[in-house]
Amino acid sequence: MSNSALSTSDNKRLLIGQINGLFGVQGWVKIFSHTHPRKNILSYQPWHVNVDGNWQTLEIVQGRVQGKTIVAQIKDIFDKEQARAYMGTDLYIEKLQLSQLKAGEYYWDDLIGLKVINKAKIVLGKVSNLVDTGSNNVLVVNGEKEHWVPYILPFLIKVDMDNQTILVDWDENF
Repeated sequence: MSNSALSTSDNKRLLIGQINGLFGVQGWVKIFSHTHPRKNILSYQPWHVNVDGNWQTLEIVQGRVQGKTIVAQIKDIFDKEQARAYMGTDLYIEKLQLSQLKAGEYYWDDLIGLKVINKAKIVLGKVSNLVDTGSNNVLVVNGEKEHWVPYILPFLIKVDMDNQTILVDWDENF
């Protein structure tokens, strides 16, 4: 499983990060990345941004890890004031830019919204999010109550994309 993208804007684009600061005086920006590892955001280009309801493409001239953050230089942005206009802007990529995964691997975005059913055929709810706990990923399932189901064996039995379901070994009262 890969968590390269966490949130969807529509069926074609994935949210991968946000411009959250300025770096230097030559128009570089700081990037908050949703990709894992964080620096992978630099390998997805071009970036797409929605400015006043219109989609624009941002080309990255160069980028790098700088301490605990990621910085990038956007094409045709040459000073701090030009870069300031992009502060708080969400960064998206086209889904087609993602690499193909092996059978049985899924991007987090593909799992969001799937119905989660336990072995007793009880619907626990739908996947609203995934969380990386460090040791493993966890499905956050919202139904009558919230369940945090580890996304590993033996709890994960089957992901069925055709039927939009995930079968788990999880007690509905837990």
